[in-house]
Amino acid sequence: MDHAEPGLDVVGCSEQDDARFHGLLPDTEVIWHVLRPLTGEDMDRAPKLRLIQKLGTGVNTIDLDAAAERGIAVANMPGRNAQAVAETSLLLMLAALRRLVAFDARTRRGEGWPAGRSLVGGELRGRTVGLLGGGEIAGLLRGMLEAIGARVLYTSRRPRPDDPAWRELDELLRASDVLSVHIPLTGETHHLLDAERLALLPPGAVVVNTARGAVIDESALVAALTSGRLGGAGLDVFEREPVDPANPLLALDNVVVMPHVAWLTGETWDRYFEVAAENCRRLASGRDLLHRVI
Repeated sequence: MDHAEPGLDVVGCSEQDDARFHGLLPDTEVIWHVLRPLTGEDMDRAPKLRLIQKLGTGVNTIDLDAAAERGIAVANMPGRNAQAVAETSLLLMLAALRRLVAFDARTRRGEGWPAGRSLVGGELRGRTVGLLGGGEIAGLLRGMLEAIGARVLYTSRRPRPDDPAWRELDELLRASDVLSVHIPLTGETHHLLDAERLALLPPGAVVVNTARGAVIDESALVAALTSGRLGGAGLDVFEREPVDPANPLLALDNVVVMPHVAWLTGETWDRYFEVAAENCRRLASGRDLLHRVI
């Protein structure tokens, strides 16, 4: 989207419009990057490029090695989307537990009442919610869930033995009626939730993912949902994005989906632009960048 910022010439470009993107690159000094993968080839089209500013936290869609080789700085902005993502995670939990997709379809078909026993929903109050990750998003979500009356446990890369809510990963999975994913995608976390680990969840558990799709093995998730081993899922992210309409997850009425927009609020955009503009000013004046990755 276009954005007016004093002293900056900011031009918007759809992530699907490669022709326009390639046309803009030769004169581009800074890219404000959302999700479209950025390759070394893209960088070679931009000889003036000095900074790739991620609008968000995860930089897995940026070729960091290529940027480093070309002397291009990369920065992100951790925490600026935390409120929106935490709220969306809560939304997806509730939507999955209350069978929103199935009820929405029934209502639009004019079926209304009565609903079969399989559509009887559940409440978060009294359930154990496991948070995979201990960062700012997980912390905000923990407060929301505890206010509702859920029991909240979490795991993180660094053990926190002084916190009674902290658990080792497998112990967390065994205890979680709802599991919510809040970790970055790395070589270590790719398919962290495979068939073996998904099987540790209690029968009927719900899985929510607003982090990165490939943290979960989608084929294993489909199998667990189809068999009834898992009760539902709320997914904002997928292994391949944009998600293929033929993805079997989209055919399941116990799955609530969004197109990687958990962060997408007007308030988040305002926070993003504030940091992005400040880093442009810092780049121009030779000062240290905020949240520099490389």
